[in-house]
Amino acid sequence: MTLRVRWLGRVPWTEAYDLQRALRDHGHDDHLLLLEHPAVYTLGRWADAAHVLTDPAEVGAELVRTDRGGDVTFHGPGQLVGYPIVSVPGKRAGAHVESLEQLVIDVVGDLGLVGATRRPGFPGVWVGDRKLAAVGVRLAKGRSMHGFALNVDPDLTMFDHIVACGIEGAAVTSLVAEGIDVSMREVVDAVAIRAAQRWGTAACDRQDVAWREVPEDLSAFTRGLGPGQVVGPTDHQVPTSTNVRLMGRLAQAGVDAGLAIDDRKPDWLRARLRIGPEYLQIKSTMRDLGLVTVCEEAGCPNISECWTDGTATFMINGERCTRACGFCLVDTRHPEALDATEPERVAEAVVRMGLAHAVITAVARDDLADGGAGAFAQTIAAVRRRSPGCAVEVLISDCKGDVASLTTIFDARPDVLNHNLETVARLQRAVRPSAGYARSLTVLARAKAAGLTTKSGIILGMGETDDEVRGALADLASIGVDIVTLGQYLRPTTHHLPVARWVEPEVFASLAVDGEAFGIGHVEASPLTRSSYHARQAAAEVS
Repeated sequence: MTLRVRWLGRVPWTEAYDLQRALRDHGHDDHLLLLEHPAVYTLGRWADAAHVLTDPAEVGAELVRTDRGGDVTFHGPGQLVGYPIVSVPGKRAGAHVESLEQLVIDVVGDLGLVGATRRPGFPGVWVGDRKLAAVGVRLAKGRSMHGFALNVDPDLTMFDHIVACGIEGAAVTSLVAEGIDVSMREVVDAVAIRAAQRWGTAACDRQDVAWREVPEDLSAFTRGLGPGQVVGPTDHQVPTSTNVRLMGRLAQAGVDAGLAIDDRKPDWLRARLRIGPEYLQIKSTMRDLGLVTVCEEAGCPNISECWTDGTATFMINGERCTRACGFCLVDTRHPEALDATEPERVAEAVVRMGLAHAVITAVARDDLADGGAGAFAQTIAAVRRRSPGCAVEVLISDCKGDVASLTTIFDARPDVLNHNLETVARLQRAVRPSAGYARSLTVLARAKAAGLTTKSGIILGMGETDDEVRGALADLASIGVDIVTLGQYLRPTTHHLPVARWVEPEVFASLAVDGEAFGIGHVEASPLTRSSYHARQAAAEVS
C-alpha cells in the first residue's frame, strides 16, 4: 500500500478534521497529513472542561471538542501536527499509540535529542518530566484518525492556560527549548523518512505545499498592471510584464520562466471556431437577458463546440472577482453589488435554451459575508422551479472554508458540486495564493459527506510533473470525488503565469487511466478540456 505524505502548511483544525474523516471513509491508500494549526485548544472525549483555565478567546485561540482520546491540549504555529490515516488491524488503539510515540522518539533522536522516552500511564513523548509531544488517536472501520503533536518551537506560554493533557503540574517543552535548533522543514523531512519506513509498505509519495522562508501575505492581490497584452502571434513584439510577486512565488516553488512568449501552440491545441445558428442564438439569449458566461470571460477554447451543442456555463455574482489567480482572465477590479434579479434571468435563459444540464459558476466574492453562497442557492432554486427536469451543476469557490456558507449551497442540492483543485500541492501558492490545497480538498470532502456527486479539475502545464498530478488524482479519489477534468493551461495575457510545457494528448490519456484506476468514476482529460466540458455526459456516467 502506498503511503501518501502531505505537508499542508497551516490548516484550521476543523478543516483538517473533515479531511481526515473523508480519507478514513473513502481512501484506499494510507495518508500522513503534516501541518500546523492556527491557535486552538482541543478537548478529548473524556476531557475535563475545568482543565481549560482561561477563556481561549482572550489569548486568540479557538476551543473545540474532539472525538480522540486524551484530555486537553494546545495546537498552534511552531508545533508539527501529524495525522496518520492508516489501516490498523483489529482494535489495537494502544498499540497504535505506542507506534506513534516510537515514531516521534526516533525522529527527535535523528535530530539530535537524547533521552526522549515514554512515561508509563501518560501517553506522549517526554524528556524527563517535560512533555515534548502529545498523542491522541481514534480508530474506526479499521482506520486511524488524529495522531501526534510535536513541539518544535511554539509559544510555550499558551500551555499555561490549560492543565495540559489533564496532568497537574506537568511542564511542557519543545525541541528548541531542549537545545535542538531545527526548522519545521527539517522536522517534517525527518518525520517523512521515519513514516515511510513504518507505513510505506509499497511506496511513499510525498508532496508539499510550497515552503515559505519568510512570512508571506496570502491575501487576494491584483496584478496591478492593467489588462496585459493578449497572447497571440505578435506577442514577441511587446515585453513580458508578468507580476513580480507572482514570478517570485513560481521561483519559490521551483518553476522557471517557462516557454517563450512567442512559442507556437501545437496543432492539437488549435480549436476550430464554428459560428452556427445555435452559437448565435445562445449569444443573443445571453445578451438579451444581460447574463455573463464564463465561456467568454475565461476565454474557453471550446466555446464554439459547446455553444453549438446548446450548452453554456452561466457566471453569477457579477463579473468581477475578488481573487486574482495567476491563470485566470476574469476581471479583478473592485466588485459591484449583487443583482437580485440574476437568479430569475438565469432560469429564464435555461428555459429559452431548453437545457437538460445547466452549469452555474461564479466569481469569488470574498467581500460578501457568505462568499456568494446565497446567490448560488437562489439560482439553483429558480432553475428548478422553471425547469424541473434540468440537472444543475455548480462550480463554486471555497467560500473561505466557512461551513455555514458551504452548507447553504449543499442544502440547495445541486446535482453535481464542482470545486476545482486547479493544480498540485507545490504550486498552490504560486497559482492561486488566496486558496489552499487542504481547503479545496476539504470543500470536496464536505460536499461528499453531504451526499452530493462531487467533481474537481486540474490545469496542466503550469510547472507540475506527471507524478505530482497522479498524487493529486490519488488525493481526490481518496476523498470520494466522482468526476475530474484535466486540461492544458493556455496563457491569456502577458501578465499571467507563463506556460511551463505543452502536455501531449497521450499524457492526458494516460493520466485519465490512472485517475480511474485510483477510483475516480470518470476522468475527462484532453488538452482542450475545461471544467464544464462534456459536463452532462460525465454526470450521466457516474449517476
